[in-house]
Amino acid sequence: MYIWFQPTGGLPQPGTSSCPATLAAPPEVSPGLVLSAFRRIPLPASELVVQPPGGRTLVNFETNFYTEQGEFTRVVRLLGRRVVLRIWPDSFTWVYGDGSSERTSSAGSPYPDLEITHRYVAKGRVAVRVDTTYAADFRVGGGPWRGVDGTVTIPGEAEGLRVVTARPVLVGG
Repeated sequence: MYIWFQPTGGLPQPGTSSCPATLAAPPEVSPGLVLSAFRRIPLPASELVVQPPGGRTLVNFETNFYTEQGEFTRVVRLLGRRVVLRIWPDSFTWVYGDGSSERTSSAGSPYPDLEITHRYVAKGRVAVRVDTTYAADFRVGGGPWRGVDGTVTIPGEAEGLRVVTARPVLVGG
């Protein structure tokens, strides 16, 4: 038996019910809330690898670029619930430092597989970097995976590269 009280302070009104007053459902972890959390998670910048190594390349030479960033997970708590984020690089923006850039879905690869290359046409110093755009899926508890409706771009750290000219020289044998 449950007893209800009048809001005006009157006498209690006895009554019976099979359940108490309806309780509000616990708040649901929404895709918007997950996107907001995804944007706040510290995500790693991709480490840029330049070939040839040593911070120098040649004018009119196919300079190779790649990174080795893969999929990973992060766990957050939202509204008291465990939320798992499966995060992966969705795209890469290669900033070559000479005013040009390129966006790819590939992380490139080391020599001899020249996937991401750039040919510099003038000598000088440039600052190159790779910006990584991450996408994610999430699940609450052990529920099904759902896509996060949005991405996060993490700028890479600029690396100095010196573009030089070379003069061919014949060497006697």
